[in-house]
Amino acid sequence: MTLLADFKKFLFRGNVVDLAVAVVIGTAFAAVVKALVADLLTPIIALIFGKPSFQNLSFTLNGSHFLYGDFINNLITFVSIAAAVFFFVVAPINSLMARRAREDPDTKECPECTSAIPIRARRCPECTAQIAVANAS
Repeated sequence: MTLLADFKKFLFRGNVVDLAVAVVIGTAFAAVVKALVADLLTPIIALIFGKPSFQNLSFTLNGSHFLYGDFINNLITFVSIAAAVFFFVVAPINSLMARRAREDPDTKECPECTSAIPIRARRCPECTAQIAVANAS
């Protein structure tokens, strides 16, 4: 019975549930972005180049038929998803983490070798210089 209990404990850990939610949301987000690219961006780009659909773009070389239009659509989708994730997730999280690091630092710079050391350190692990400890409140 412990094997089933361990499996249940594993399934309901925060990481597994968070990952499952992320996969579901990511799949739904990918479908929305793919529709955005296929229904809005591709026609706008097609206005510039004069082709109504990239899906049908192809060429033939020595009897081999290459469909590169679908690749262009998927490339636009990938770049759109990467840009959305970067601008709406990565950049705000990096900004919040940088702000938090300024407000509550857990490291300081060694005055001798400029390496990052724990805030309460009295000796640098890199250059072994003695560091004056500020009064911790």
